Amino acid sequence: MSRLPLGSYRGVMINAERTGFWGRHYVLTREGGAVVTTWDIGKWASGGGFALDGREYKVRPNAWGTRYTMLDDGGAVVAEAERAGRKQWTVRAGGREYAFRRASLLSLDQQLVDGERVIGSVKRTSAWTGALAADLPGLPTAVQVFVIGIVITQWNAAAAASA
Repeated sequence: MSRLPLGSYRGVMINAERTGFWGRHYVLTREGGAVVTTWDIGKWASGGGFALDGREYKVRPNAWGTRYTMLDDGGAVVAEAERAGRKQWTVRAGGREYAFRRASLLSLDQQLVDGERVIGSVKRTSAWTGALAADLPGLPTAVQVFVIGIVITQWNAAAAASA
């Protein structure tokens, strides 16, 4: 697998906001408000799906919620995440591997890293609404949505477990 190229490139931030307090959908928008897609939470709050550029994607977790697979509308694997929910986890897509880690022991925020260098992040912007902002430079848009969906799923699971 090739690694994320180094550089000072910063991607366009994607914001995600739940459509209602009890909503099962998150609207993902770029800075400026342009809608990217809607993340639909799965029936049992694990996995989900979205449509992007005329294609449908489904995200399926394993039974423990530590491995996620993104399938396109033809059933082909587009991306896979390993060890999601752990301190360090990875996503493989398009022949590349992207490394993530939890920002701190007490935080659920995630960092996109290259070695020890932080190059991107997914951060909660509102604990009350569950809104988040993702800056994931170098990742294709569908893979960014995949990562955002996994983080939303993990955060919702953590909130349910603490309730």
